[in-house]
Amino acid sequence: MSEALSTRFQQRGFECAESRPEPCGIVIFGPLGDLTRRKLLPSLFHLLRRGLMPDDWFILGCLTRGEPLTDEAFREQVRLTLAADAARAPAGLLDDFVRRCFFQGGGAADPAFYRSLGARLDALGGPSGMGARRLFYLAVPPTLYEPIVTGLGKAGLGRLPKGHPGWNRVIIEKPFGRDLASAKALSQAVGDALDEEQVYRIDHYLGKETVQNILVLRFANTIFEPLWNRRYIDHVQITVAEALGVEHRGGYYEEAGCLRDMFQNHMVQMLTLVAMEPPARFEAGQYRDEKIKLLRSIRPFPDDPTALGGHVVRGQYTAGTAGGVEVPGYRAEPRVSADSSVETYAAMRVSIDNWRWKGVPFYLRSGKRLPRRISEIAITFRDVPHSMFSTFNDGAMPPNVLVLNVQPEEGISLTVEAKQPGPKTCMGSLTMRLDYRSVFGVEVPEAYERLLLDCMNGDQTLFVRTDALEAAWELLTPVLAAWEDTGNGPSRAPLRQYPAGSWGPAEADDLLRDDGRCWRTP
Repeated sequence: MSEALSTRFQQRGFECAESRPEPCGIVIFGPLGDLTRRKLLPSLFHLLRRGLMPDDWFILGCLTRGEPLTDEAFREQVRLTLAADAARAPAGLLDDFVRRCFFQGGGAADPAFYRSLGARLDALGGPSGMGARRLFYLAVPPTLYEPIVTGLGKAGLGRLPKGHPGWNRVIIEKPFGRDLASAKALSQAVGDALDEEQVYRIDHYLGKETVQNILVLRFANTIFEPLWNRRYIDHVQITVAEALGVEHRGGYYEEAGCLRDMFQNHMVQMLTLVAMEPPARFEAGQYRDEKIKLLRSIRPFPDDPTALGGHVVRGQYTAGTAGGVEVPGYRAEPRVSADSSVETYAAMRVSIDNWRWKGVPFYLRSGKRLPRRISEIAITFRDVPHSMFSTFNDGAMPPNVLVLNVQPEEGISLTVEAKQPGPKTCMGSLTMRLDYRSVFGVEVPEAYERLLLDCMNGDQTLFVRTDALEAAWELLTPVLAAWEDTGNGPSRAPLRQYPAGSWGPAEADDLLRDDGRCWRTP
């Protein structure tokens, strides 16, 4: 089946080739961290396997909390990290990858480190000019973003003179700030050292195939776009559920919470892709212009904490059963306060005030210790205006639902009503599924592969611009403030409890029940 699909694509003239980047150096701050080991190094290795790395390149790992590593010691760490991937790769590929890895120790706030870094990059660049094209990846705690970017700028590794033949690009991970004020302060520090076209604020959800396919589904198919509005769509649900608890991330979660960890970035970004207007061209500037227009159309939440409860619900998991195993509540997790008020779950009703979506609610929910791990976007269409089938005279005919599965299995499904074999009016729901891995016959690339390749190629389409970042914080900062407003007593926006292994607090169900709807069970 995948071969037939491939043939049809070729006959219709689709351009499926990737662009290989120019020779460049990749500098990873935090080269021994979890993100680098689990995502960055494997993604770069997979790009090499696919023939998508530049003709000439190198990786320079920077910073360490302990003693600096030698190049050979760092290479051994890289080799161990990639051992499983290398077992499925051509012989010698891991050796080629490892020999291009180097290490430079130093302190994030030490100006001398950045001067030596510049000299090392010049030396590693060689005659190919790699030293003039640098990708800096900040795989470090957020507290180090500002000192690193400032250090790069002061050492001449940030903004480049006009007409310079090379480029410097900086990838910054989430969270970018804790609220609107801190995000603006960090943006100011970044803007002092870099131009906006040099800054790549990464949200790995935007690199997932299903998320990218939202735009193709909407804007390349005439059967969907005419229906993508308030006249035909009843409501939209976006769910990002995790079966695990906070595990070893208790210290981080105590500082972040679900709203900062998931909504300000992943949830809001998916919402914009589902609801945005079509750009004239699929080009970074126009695409991101439409996203900011959508964000500015979202109705602000009520300022009053009591009224806010009718729009946003926060929860925290208690002890329960997950996967048939008894698990502790959040407050009993390592590095979590025994009286913590941090939310591990949030659900909200979002309203968009524009012509396309006026009156169509968007329901968003995300949480830890839910029944299963799944991320999906479900578009529920309006009921038929009148049923001629006696079975459904009570108006209970199930609606058509289009579901975009983001993870763990990426794909699309559409549920329609159909006649079942047998009696004359025996009807039931029929779900048609498209699973990317089985249909196209290939492994779905890791999201970081897409995003790293785009950054090396200078394509900012799937990265977050400053104005969109601040618009998301502008929407959610009042919610955070209301939750933290105790008025010298208990918060007027209460923290709801839910047992581990459930789908969240009952009050989240009320958000939809009050509208005559209910959450989907994925």
